[in-house]
Amino acid sequence: MAGRLVEKLDRFQRRRRWAGFPLAVVYKFADDQGSYLAALIAYYGFLSLFPLLLLLVTILGFVLQNDAQLQAELLDSALAQFPVIGSQLRDNVRSLTGNGAGLALGILLTLYGCLGVAGAAQNAFNRAWAVPRNRRPNPIKARLRSLLLLPVLGAGIVVTTGLAGLTTSANAYGADVGAAVRVLAILLAVVANIGLFMVIFRVLTASHVPTRDLRIGAVAAGVGWQAVQVLGTYFVTNMLRGRSEAYGVFGLVLGLVAWIYLLALVLVLAAEINVVAQRRLWPRALLTPFTDDVQLTSADERAYTGYAGSEQHKGFEVIDVGFAPPEKTPTSDE
Repeated sequence: MAGRLVEKLDRFQRRRRWAGFPLAVVYKFADDQGSYLAALIAYYGFLSLFPLLLLLVTILGFVLQNDAQLQAELLDSALAQFPVIGSQLRDNVRSLTGNGAGLALGILLTLYGCLGVAGAAQNAFNRAWAVPRNRRPNPIKARLRSLLLLPVLGAGIVVTTGLAGLTTSANAYGADVGAAVRVLAILLAVVANIGLFMVIFRVLTASHVPTRDLRIGAVAAGVGWQAVQVLGTYFVTNMLRGRSEAYGVFGLVLGLVAWIYLLALVLVLAAEINVVAQRRLWPRALLTPFTDDVQLTSADERAYTGYAGSEQHKGFEVIDVGFAPPEKTPTSDE
């Protein structure tokens, strides 16, 4: 009975793209250990965030030293990117005034963390695209790519922060911002995010992957990133209502790590969507991750061949992959 039900479900998802494609993305994500790849990105993101915020506050203090109100508005707009714990960050981030050594240390920590984020993202994209190890950038080229991405990320943060601050600034000056303006701001933020992720995927993905094959993932990442922001804001507004402050520093750290990890998951999933779409890695057999007693689809075979090929360390190393028919599991009557 259970076997027939599984067969029906398998046939159903194989014949319908809207069911088979998401399932293939989930299986590819699991095969690549996407949760661990996202955790590595989140680790470096957490490591770089506080030094980055310290630098932001310090730079604002130097540039806008005569306009405290504008400093506060820009900082609030930047912290609006973290709706779950933004208010706690606002209360705990202070300028590095009068301490050149501390400022230099903050710059070094920020650089190390940002390079780590870019490097972890490169590793995740190489893993997703099954790029052979001998064709991946060497450590020097990989770090140069990461450095190239830093100004792009900086520009993206400025744009998204500005869009996030539109309604905040308008309210601060007494303007009544309607729902239409808020929706427009969200749509503009989505467009900016899509452009930013398109650049991220292009810079950090192996050069042999055509740019046109990165579009669907950029759109998914841009929409997903904004959806996380909106849902996070809704959660704070309607569920927490000031309770987050009650947990102090412990809640701040946990909330920040969870938030960054969630955003990293969006990034890795978007990369997997690119790969599954470009290499047509669907439909997958429904029971592929759970048992060897399964008839693989052509998409399964392409995926597993790619995994083996990604472990090629030298150009003269030969990796040959073949698939034998699965052994039939004996039944109790045999």
